[in-house]
This record gives sequence, structure tokens and C-alpha cells, in this order.
Amino acid sequence: MGKTNVFFTDMRCGPGNNLQKKLDRLIQRAGIDQIDFEGKFTAIKMHFGEPGNLSFLRPNFAKTVADRVKNLGGLPFLTDCNTLYVGRRGNALDHLGAAAENGFSVASTGCEVIIADGLKGGDDVEVPFAGGVHFKTARIGRTVMDADVFLSLTHFKGHEVTGFGGAIKNIGMGCGSRAGKMQMHNDGKPEISEECRACGRCFHYCAQDAIYYDENKKAHIDHEKCVGCGRCIAVCSFHAISNATDSAPQLVGDKMVEYTKAVLDGRPHFHVSIVNQVSPFCDCHDENDTAFVPDIGMFASFDPVALDHACADAVNAAPTLPNSALAEAQGTSGDHFHDIFPVTDWKQQMKHAEKIGLSNGEYELVTVK
Repeated sequence: MGKTNVFFTDMRCGPGNNLQKKLDRLIQRAGIDQIDFEGKFTAIKMHFGEPGNLSFLRPNFAKTVADRVKNLGGLPFLTDCNTLYVGRRGNALDHLGAAAENGFSVASTGCEVIIADGLKGGDDVEVPFAGGVHFKTARIGRTVMDADVFLSLTHFKGHEVTGFGGAIKNIGMGCGSRAGKMQMHNDGKPEISEECRACGRCFHYCAQDAIYYDENKKAHIDHEKCVGCGRCIAVCSFHAISNATDSAPQLVGDKMVEYTKAVLDGRPHFHVSIVNQVSPFCDCHDENDTAFVPDIGMFASFDPVALDHACADAVNAAPTLPNSALAEAQGTSGDHFHDIFPVTDWKQQMKHAEKIGLSNGEYELVTVK
């Protein structure tokens, strides 16, 4: 495997220009028109944002990509799968309502929104793929697999389990049905330390009823019920919850990579990542912390692994913003994601992608004005 071109444009816009025009130039320069879209159903996989979170991608970015697909003769639609945890995206009705609340409609994006794994998250396809270490098949939302062409549109940010949430997470974890998400999560079972204040926040956010209290009002996790989604880790205000083993986050990353391969193998695909409002946590949260680096730009490539590598390098090269989780961590490793979440190792995603023959993640950055 050699280096893959990753195309980049910054977010500077003078009079007569705007981010939508720059994004359209970027994806054209990156070669999106090399794909035959004529009459093809085209899935644009993205995250519609949990209501309460304001760092998700605006619908305008989706419209730019959808309009370009239509210009090339394609039939685009926006899609995502249902979630495991408590929130507004656990079934298709709530999910569509959340998307609408956050501004996603035919009027704002130029295409329909379809929840890929159906009403209750059970409409999936068991997809075989080669090279898997943890899986030989993956449970993918049926609508994703019904599409002729697959595009990902990703908000690049931090993540409490995988270090960052990029294209691999958007595709691998995001396209897994609820059963698929359970497969990816179930090796990482968190534990609660003596720092627990019995505030009840983790209990409220656990969709599996896995958290209970003892006679001393300390919280515990029933690992028989826990699916390892990590939501409790993210919502704890007292850093009292962590993964039971150091390998758990890396296993989740490996499994996401394998699910990504299952989604992409055998059909045309193309990927875009927007690196702005780089919050430390996933857009699955119903809040967003302040960005920890300045807005960087937009990236596009045919290789999602190289794309993630380029975005991660750009974030790590950026200065720390004051009054952010990164400033608070006072890390000196040069790896912003590891400094915020020391148990994570985002580079494991690159290593496993190369191991299973998806990509080596090496890239050549091409700047587009």
C-alpha cells in the first residue's frame, strides 16, 4: 500500500466566497466525479446530532455534498443507524424527530433522511468480509447496504473511548445496527471507583439498566447487563468511571475498523471530514464542551483511514485553546487526544486497518484554495 492523496482546504472565506463553495471545490478536486453516480442510490452517512449538542455539522454541509451527487446524476439520501444508549435517537421516530429539530429536512439538505436500521434498530444485514480478526461478518443497517454508492460526511472531534471520532467511527460504529453496536462494544466493561458521589447521572443515562446502588449509596455496574457503550464514562462529572481493562478502548477501535471494511468492500465510496468545533466528546452527547483547538478546515479522500490520519495530525499540530478540556489536562505528550483521554490510543485504528488490509493510513496532503 502506498500513500493516498488527502485533499484539504482551510476555512478562510473572503467576499464572494463561502464554506459551501469551498467544500464543493474540494470534493471535485478530490475526484468525486470519478464515481459513476448515474441513477445510483447514494447513501451519505452522517451524524444528525443529539438534541442539546450544538457542535454537530450544519445541514448546509450535507446539502453541498447532496447537490454535487445530484449534479452527477445520483440519487442521494442522508442516513444513520439507531443508538444503544438513552437519548433521542434510539428508534427511527425519535431519531427523525431529533434530525428535524437540528435542521435536517428536504428543504435544508435537498434530500431525504432515512434511518438505516429501521423502526427499532433491528432491520440489518449480516455482511461477510475478508480479513477480520474479531469478526467474519458484520451486522449493518439494511439501507446502508442497499445503497449503490457510499459516502461519509464526518464531524471530526474527540472521543472518550476511541480517542477521536472520525470517518472510521462514523462508518464502522455508525453503520452498525443496534445488534452490531453491541458486538463492537461488549468487550469493554467499565467499573466505578470509590470516587463515586452517588449523583445518579450514570444511572439515568444507562439504557441497559446495568447500574445499581449498594447500601452505602455507591454505584456499581452489572457486567451481565452492560454492553460496554461507555456512555457512563462520558457523563460522570467526578472521573469515577473507567474501563475495567486498558485494552477495552483499543478493542472497540479494532472492531470499528472491521465494521468499516464490511461497509465499504465491493462498492464505490468517498469520504469528507469537517474539522471544526473540535469538542472533546462525541456528538452523541446532549451537550458539547468548548472546542480544544481552533477550527482547521475540510478534508476529502477515497481512503477513510488516510483521511482520519490527516485530520488527527492536523489537530495535534494545532494550538491549545484556553478554558478547554485540553488546557485543563495540561498534557505534554504532543498527542492532544491522549492528553485528554489517557486510556485511549487512536493510532490503534491505523494499525488494525493495515493489519486487515483496509489501508495503511499513509497520505499525501494536497491543499486546495
